Amino acid sequence: MDSPYAIEMLHITKRFPGIIANDDITLQLKRGEIHALLGENGAGKSTLMSVLFGLYQAEEGVIKKDGKEVQIKDPNDANALGIGMVHQHFKLVECFSVLDNIILGVEPTKHGFLQKKEAREKVMALSEKYGLHVDPDAIIEDITVGMQQRTEILKMLYRDNEILIFDEPTAVLTPQEIEELMQIMKNLAAEGKSILFISHKLAEIMAVADRCTVLRKGKYIGTVETKNTTVEQLSAMMVGRNVNFHVEKKPSTPGDVILEVENMTVASKVHKKDAVKDVSFKVRAGEIVCIAGIDGNGQTELVYGLSGLEPLKSGKILFKGQDITKASIRKRSTSGLSHIPEDRHKHGLVLDYPLEYNIILQRYFEPEFTTKAGFLKRKPIREYAERLIQEYDVRSGQGPITIARSMSGGNQQKAIIAREIDKAPDLLLAVQPTRGLDVGAIESVHKQLVAQRDAGKAVLLVSLELDEVMDVPDRILVMYEGEIVGELDPKKTTQEELGLYMAGAKRDEVKA
Repeated sequence: MDSPYAIEMLHITKRFPGIIANDDITLQLKRGEIHALLGENGAGKSTLMSVLFGLYQAEEGVIKKDGKEVQIKDPNDANALGIGMVHQHFKLVECFSVLDNIILGVEPTKHGFLQKKEAREKVMALSEKYGLHVDPDAIIEDITVGMQQRTEILKMLYRDNEILIFDEPTAVLTPQEIEELMQIMKNLAAEGKSILFISHKLAEIMAVADRCTVLRKGKYIGTVETKNTTVEQLSAMMVGRNVNFHVEKKPSTPGDVILEVENMTVASKVHKKDAVKDVSFKVRAGEIVCIAGIDGNGQTELVYGLSGLEPLKSGKILFKGQDITKASIRKRSTSGLSHIPEDRHKHGLVLDYPLEYNIILQRYFEPEFTTKAGFLKRKPIREYAERLIQEYDVRSGQGPITIARSMSGGNQQKAIIAREIDKAPDLLLAVQPTRGLDVGAIESVHKQLVAQRDAGKAVLLVSLELDEVMDVPDRILVMYEGEIVGELDPKKTTQEELGLYMAGAKRDEVKA
């Protein structure tokens, strides 16, 4: 009799220096099901999928496809077995078109010449069948993240993959794109594809998955049917304790103005229009102000202007009463501004440096870490890094000497948060601080933001997560097309009203 499982990973063990990433894990994927893989940052989810996709070799265990044992030595073997993967950080060639990316590596040729016409017809037929509408001639660097993801999905379908792995597919999408993706996944499963879906967003798992397997610290905890479970039960399985989904905080008592932005305008790199248009607002000590909006409405450029990554076209920035409009990034940093950046790889870390050097990136020149002659003091650096790793629960295979690139995304994020908060800043500029974090880590970051506020610091939060926008700040400023269109009180507004402002359907007449 045929096996009911499309894929079985039995007793898989995978080790890295100083860490067992997968410790005797068994995962069984039924045909035509959406199976979620849930776990904290660093629980071993991506590692397990990388073993299935041939990027890593397990030291122990076997993989079966349709009941027969198979060897997967590299991604080409995986593709030959009909296994495809959409990675958390997309693997696309930025200067190629959508179509060229889809056929890359399996180009149809005749007598040595590229036959793009057939390829285009197949891609268009697939996009129609699964509701994945893309423009085949668009260049990757010009399209939205949601469209890039559709390109990745079409890449798998073009290769006739039957088993589709989605690694954290919603981490960079807007709420609308997430809903579309959920529908696409359901369509794929209805057509008989078997889907493995890595996530730590519980609501998404409850919405689309048939079953869910939970990993914790590299070990298998259990597999449950989502229709028979609750969000609370899943989160307790995932982090080993009950998680409080609501941010506990007392009312704020705002003090002096720490940051004052006057008529700030920042040019756009992408098009002729300005990305930030004549924006003014204030952030006081002892309050959390959140900039909310759908991605791409000027939030990124606003942060670049505040942190010094981009010059202002006009307007000025006052920080603790001093004009810092033209100040260097280091000057802003040493004056008491901390920045948790949106893109942790591009602006947050030096990926090939060890963790300890990343933790002192903005302070290495201080007498505590550098001698008068300019040499680094290794012992204080190591001790400081060890203290932060401990305090902020940064998990890595080799502690302070772990290379940043080898850490899970969530633990890279925790390292940045530790570095920026430990500088005891007067203003904490936190951009998407919980992107890619699990519920336990999100709870801890929210507590740290509130603790900064309660210690009399100013916090400017930029977030795309509606729950976070409603729950964490004391005031919400909504950005739409580069302007602030409304100021809302999270205690008095609703998600629906917030959504109308974010979509540009409502705006306050009075400019604050």
